[in-house]
Amino acid sequence: MRERWINALSVLFFGFLGGMLRYLFTITFDFNGTIMVNLIGCFLLAFLTYFFISFKSFAQWLTIGLGTGFVGSFTTFSSFNLDMFKLVLLNESGYLLFYLLISILGGLLLAAIGSIVGFHLGNKLQGEE
Repeated sequence: MRERWINALSVLFFGFLGGMLRYLFTITFDFNGTIMVNLIGCFLLAFLTYFFISFKSFAQWLTIGLGTGFVGSFTTFSSFNLDMFKLVLLNESGYLLFYLLISILGGLLLAAIGSIVGFHLGNKLQGEE
């Protein structure tokens, strides 16, 4: 029971930080802020996942707080879709195509890079590489 509360508080704390950081990106960069947080989030979630898998000595509350709390509140699928809808309404087809391609292809690329970097860094710190 105690562990659940610690995990929940960790998600709450890191979720607050991730949400505030996303808000700053959004007000600073508008549409580009959504692209930026989602791309950073793709890298970060893959990095953290593979880092924590290979470097096993982290507390569960930290992995849950960073992955679910921080990255979950930092990235935003709903804003991604709303931005795409706004671009359709504004008849910005060129930027809409860029937005869609960079979000999907860039996200996949950064997730792949994040997983490789996280795995290798975790193994290096464990002394396995």
